[in-house]
Amino acid sequence: MRAAIFRGPGAVEVGERPDPVIQAQTDAIVRVVLACVCGSDLWYFRGESPHAVGSIGHEFIGVVEEIGGGIDTLAPGDLVVAPFIFSDMSCAHCRNGSTISCVQGGSFGNGTFDGGQGEAVRVPLAAGTLVPVPGAGHTDGTLRSLLALSDVMSTGHHAALSAGVSKGDTVAVVGDGAVGLCAVLAAHRLGAERIIALSRHPQRQRLAREFGATDIVEARGQDANEAVLSLTDGVGVDAALECVGTDQAIETAFAVARPGSTVGIVGVPHGQVPFATTFFRNVGWRGGPAPARIYIPDLLDDVLAGTIDPGRVFDYDTDLAHVADAYAAMDQRRAVKSLIRVGSL
Repeated sequence: MRAAIFRGPGAVEVGERPDPVIQAQTDAIVRVVLACVCGSDLWYFRGESPHAVGSIGHEFIGVVEEIGGGIDTLAPGDLVVAPFIFSDMSCAHCRNGSTISCVQGGSFGNGTFDGGQGEAVRVPLAAGTLVPVPGAGHTDGTLRSLLALSDVMSTGHHAALSAGVSKGDTVAVVGDGAVGLCAVLAAHRLGAERIIALSRHPQRQRLAREFGATDIVEARGQDANEAVLSLTDGVGVDAALECVGTDQAIETAFAVARPGSTVGIVGVPHGQVPFATTFFRNVGWRGGPAPARIYIPDLLDDVLAGTIDPGRVFDYDTDLAHVADAYAAMDQRRAVKSLIRVGSL
């Protein structure tokens, strides 16, 4: 089959990989319909995080082609959303809501395991991992939003829940990538009254406002801190959502969080969390990789009802043959998030 192959920093290309086959009774083979490039893929592409040579990509939706004999909750022909981590949904960690820590789980596209940026994927623990989509005849817009649930919308939602966003809150979202924009949407969905989006890019600002942002701050660093504090009469925000992972973004999130609040951190860390400067303000933080499998069912209902439309973060559209272009568009910030069309329903 054809699949995206990570060759090293700056080099992702289409190549051939063996067709996936059932290896355990709990496996399923999924034919990929839509995939995408993640912001974390860019860390590998830029050589800022290690990644093994081989398959890549962990966000996809597709159609079940084959199932192992131990699965009775899925059937060939089912349209499914795949969270970016596979999990059994039955171990102690999964039952406690942390599917990211499943004792039998793992990640797609780690160099040796099938990646989502390919024509087909072997999904272990498929009964626990895959979320079937009810109905048929879904529009392209709905399919795009279903794809967003596999990671970025679930991650934005995790940031909002980790920070304790609730009705009437004032929220700051640090980061205007796909996760940050989805965090704006998630905060709006949870009832935040005021949402301050930190963004310098007009296109992203427009989408942030359409997703529910009430204020835009274009500054960075100390200027951004002062701007958010000014908007909140010096108090700070009830919840700060950090969706980047750099030193500056983390520092800003903590600086604008009001005393006694919580910062929701979902940006993959590439710096130090400044505990020393927040200790005496009783500002805490919570977050990490999103337990997407826990969140997808509820978010799926809202997508199908038309309540949320996170698929709008995809602003670059190509096919598997041009996967290198999909990476380049995001790397050069010509795209918020690149969608890759792989197959059809």
